[in-house]
Amino acid sequence: MSLLDIFAWIVLVVLVFSMIAVVVFLAMLPGMIARKRNHPWVEAVAAGGWVTFILGFVLWPAVLIWAFVDWPAKPRLGSGGEATAP
Repeated sequence: MSLLDIFAWIVLVVLVFSMIAVVVFLAMLPGMIARKRNHPWVEAVAAGGWVTFILGFVLWPAVLIWAFVDWPAKPRLGSGGEATAP
């Protein structure tokens, strides 16, 4: 093997590991966002991220949106401490 072949193999290995790291990061991203935003269903959003990873990221955008939206909305407290309508 020449030096060029060895360099090509090193580049290939680095690219494969980088691709794996990006895919794992994308699978973890909805759960990390939900945890940071104190989502009421953090575990479900995180599990949804990993399930979409297994299924080929088909529903990953829906899980990502779910990480940002906490529905039903939490009631806001008014000035007197009572719950007000949103």
